[in-house]
Order: sequence, then C-alpha cells, then structure tokens
Amino acid sequence: MSKPVPRPGILDIAAYVPGKEHAPGVARVYKLSSNETPLGASPKAIEAFKAAAGNLERYPDGQAHELREAIASVHGLNPANILCGNGSDELLGLLCQVYLGAGDEGIITEHGFLVYKIQIMGAGATPVVVKEKNHTVDVDAILTAVTGKTKIVFIANPGNPTGTYIPVSEIRRLQAGLPKHVILVLDAAYAEYVRRNDYEAGIEVVSSNANVVMTRTFSKVYGLAALRVGWMYAPVDIIDALNRVRGPFNMNAPAIAAGAAAIRDQSFIQDVVSFNQMWIEKLTSAFEAIGLEVTPSVTNFVLIHFPDVDGKRAADADEFLTSRGYILRAVRGYGFPNSLRMSVGPEEANDGVIEALGEFMGRKA
Repeated sequence: MSKPVPRPGILDIAAYVPGKEHAPGVARVYKLSSNETPLGASPKAIEAFKAAAGNLERYPDGQAHELREAIASVHGLNPANILCGNGSDELLGLLCQVYLGAGDEGIITEHGFLVYKIQIMGAGATPVVVKEKNHTVDVDAILTAVTGKTKIVFIANPGNPTGTYIPVSEIRRLQAGLPKHVILVLDAAYAEYVRRNDYEAGIEVVSSNANVVMTRTFSKVYGLAALRVGWMYAPVDIIDALNRVRGPFNMNAPAIAAGAAAIRDQSFIQDVVSFNQMWIEKLTSAFEAIGLEVTPSVTNFVLIHFPDVDGKRAADADEFLTSRGYILRAVRGYGFPNSLRMSVGPEEANDGVIEALGEFMGRKA
C-alpha cells in the first residue's frame, strides 16, 4: 500500500451533514434547521460559563461531579448511574465502541437519527433498518428484526425528524421482548418538550432493567448546543464499562459549570417549553390551513410535507424560503424526499415562514 488505508467499512459511511446556515445575498437570515431554542440559554448558565473563564489553565473535573450532582438532584437519581459527555453523540459512540464489533448488528428505525448508523458502522458492526408505521417507531417490526447477532437497539423517542413518540407502555413491551444481553438505547433528546400523560423519557425503565440506557442533551431546551453537553442514565455496569474507554477529560470546565446552572434553573425551562408549545400549535394549524400536511409533533420542530406537484415540492419550497432568509432542514437523508423540517424560532421568524409558505402555496395563511 502506498498510503494509510482505513479499515474496511469506514469509507462506506456517509458523513453526517448538519443543517445549512447561510442564505447568500440575504441580509437577515433565520436558521430554523437545527432545532435550536430561540430563547437561548438561562442567564444563570451564561453567568456560570463566564465565571469559568477565570480558570482556563486548569484541567476540568474528569468526573463532572458538579454536573452529575445537579442532574441527579433535579431528576431524583443516583449520580453513580449518570455519565456525562461531549454531547449525547459521544455517549452513543461510546456505547457502540464498547458493545459492538465485527459480525454484530445494531437495529435502527428508517427515520431515526443518522448518527446511530454512523456509529454502528464505525464500530465495524452492521446496521439493520426497520420500517416505521405512520412515521412512528414500530415495536413489532423491531422485535421481528432481532437475530442472534443483535447487540443494540436505538430508539429516538420522540423521533427526529418526525416529532412523533411511542408511549411508555410500548417501551416496556419492547424491552420485555428483547434478549437480556441486548441493550435498548432510549435517545430522549427532546423529552423536556413532551406534554403527554403516556410518555416517559426512560428513567423508570432504566431503573428497573439491566439492559436499558437513556441519553439526554443540553443542546435543545437548555440552549447549550455550542458547549456540547450530554448525559446518560444507565445501570452501573454499563457506566463502568464506558468509563474505561472514554477520554479522561471529555467535558470542558465551562460546559460542566453552565450545564449544572442550566438544569437547576427549571423556571426558565418552563418558560421555554410554554413558548414552544404555543408555537407548535400555531405553526401546525397555519400550515394545514394553506394546504400542507404536518406530522403531529411533541417536540420543538414540525415535519412539513409538500404536494408532489411541479413547482410545489419541498426542494422548490426550500429554495423559495432560503431566498427570503428562512433556512429549514431538507430531510431527504431521513427518508423524506418531499418534506422539510422547521424548528420553532423567534416570533418574527415563525410568522415570516407562515406568510412565505402561504405565498408559495398561493393561499393566504
């Protein structure tokens, strides 16, 4: 060989492509493609971040004690069952690194978060994609796909980019149907936004089973996407295994401090959730009124489906909106070639998209 060559399978991975950020030639741009909160981070989190700047010469706490204690206090958990990471993406990758290898299979759903497939393949294992039903995770389809090679199952609940969810009764049924050595990963990145009586993020299921983990993020409702803060609640055996291979200082000190302050400021978070709930309802009603189909969402985004008509498809709408400074997320890679995902943004952006799509569809919103 004339140059270094990655091991087999690495170059078969399609790299993750984040939502676009720019609209050339447009003076004012609203980025509504990455599900970021329009209300920013808690002022207390920002204050903690600034305070941490006075000690940048020191290594961070490798165990993230302050953050783990804050998470445990708010959610009523044992800190020993919590692992923090550089975003939940790192934790998903660690799970694959530790529990998957060549010849193993990891189950994902057809519209699931693209990072699952990337991490499974990166570990040398094979991703097995199962169909969803009405854009929602199908427990029976997952159980049917389980083989002797299955080692891990990834569930985004709520789903991204669908915004749908399955109730905790279905999560329990899924766990009960899996072999005891198969890990069920409940990715609850949008859990804080859900307001449904039959939903549970995963804490209850993790607490009563040895093969379930829950991952969460501070990038969405807490507004700390720039800092990359994620956490996992899992059985101590799994925490111990991941701790053996994770980087010794995988989180930076400002992120630890800001995360701890953010999760303790629950009154701020309730304001964020209330703002979001109001706009999810408004956006859904407005888009349906102008003739667009919207998948019912319990998150901070909506999946909008466009007519299969020349000039009115998702790609046409994307170009039209971008020219006006509204950047939504094309979701072809998620199995929706004729849809766009829109994050709830600031009021003027939400109103602007409603008006622009009404013009695009030729119907007043």
